[in-house]
Amino acid sequence: MQLRRIGWGALALALAACGGDATDERAPAPAPPDPEPAPEAASPEVAPPEVAPPEEPWIAIDTHVDTPGRMVDGPDDIGERQEGGHLDLPRMREGGLTGAFFSIYVSPRRFRHRAAWDRTLALIASVRRLAEAHPEAAMLATSADDVRRAAREGKAALLMGVEGAHGLGDALGRFAGNRSITPPDEEEVLARVRQLHALGVRYMTITWSIDNPLAHSSSGVAPEKGLTALGRRVVRLMNKLGIIVDVSHVSDQTFWDIMEVSTRPVLASHSSARALADHPRNMRDAMIRAVAEAGGAVCVNYYTQFIDQGYARRRKRLDYREREAFAALDARFEDASWVDRGTARYALAQELSPDLAPPGLPELVAHFAHITEVGGPGAACLGSDFDGVPELPLGLDDVSQLGNLREALLDAGLPARAIFGENVLRVLEAQERVVETEEPPG
Repeated sequence: MQLRRIGWGALALALAACGGDATDERAPAPAPPDPEPAPEAASPEVAPPEVAPPEEPWIAIDTHVDTPGRMVDGPDDIGERQEGGHLDLPRMREGGLTGAFFSIYVSPRRFRHRAAWDRTLALIASVRRLAEAHPEAAMLATSADDVRRAAREGKAALLMGVEGAHGLGDALGRFAGNRSITPPDEEEVLARVRQLHALGVRYMTITWSIDNPLAHSSSGVAPEKGLTALGRRVVRLMNKLGIIVDVSHVSDQTFWDIMEVSTRPVLASHSSARALADHPRNMRDAMIRAVAEAGGAVCVNYYTQFIDQGYARRRKRLDYREREAFAALDARFEDASWVDRGTARYALAQELSPDLAPPGLPELVAHFAHITEVGGPGAACLGSDFDGVPELPLGLDDVSQLGNLREALLDAGLPARAIFGENVLRVLEAQERVVETEEPPG
């Protein structure tokens, strides 16, 4: 309860008005003497108005955007509005996205061995150049404090996460299927992980869609297998350096091995709920609970076929029924990226089947609601996969429409501020405490 302060003169008058001994109610109070002229009273002390502290800006962090590929291969200057793609700095401002983890993803088909590591370094350099080229609009961020400062200054926070340890390149040796042809140089692997941290990388996805010498993938040739001995060494080093261990794309066994080894909260940077859409890229309820109980979070992927299983089945049937039309389209887009080819296939699918009914915001919000129900208010976060998927839910064509998702989460009674950013910042902060208390190995 707030108490107003009053002047001593007013306090004395109030006490006098109370009379004498409050316990003696028998004797009448004597008549007061004639008052003497009182000196001019001082103005009573006035309490200063209460001013609420300024509210912290609403933080919105997307943990997975594949935009660096466009920045290197386009090359798109995403500091300016672009015609294509899902994300650039002007559209981030429009949608209220205050920061994102820019994915350092290396295509294993295009880049192998030493070329893969060179590509990793080139993608990192593109993100750093973006911050240097547009200092008025963006800044490199490696900590939760950096993210908050960028939001206060009206800048986009540029974070980085490596998508798949295969990006470590030739240090991993030669690996085919689920076995090593030539062994990895383990010390060089660890040295490159340290180099990633020094360059500003703050998470690494242990696998992509292929197995690698650290672990097995949810869509690799041995999804029943988990972390290797080298993978365990890398997870421990990441814990000590303060690099978040990302469990998206990993096999179920790799996931449980990581949860056993990691001493710090993990992220699933772009995975949805398997209970709603049964796909190996999504997280089972037991996984969601395990991540949440360890202080981590699961960031929902927006890809239509990861969030709506019924739609995925309808698309599969249509793709088969109209396979000749899709094959002709694929031939025209033979040299295009998977995203551009997939976007064209999506448009063709809607043309061929106007009643296809792709998912919209309700189906997407259901994944946030489910993850929150299973793991609690700290469990869910944003993991769009912008510029990495060819199909997005209706009502969320690109990052400029992110406000539609925010309103839908609020309308659903979900903890939107936590989902949009605070849960990710908590995970970041947990890694930063490691840096202060533990020395990374030499």
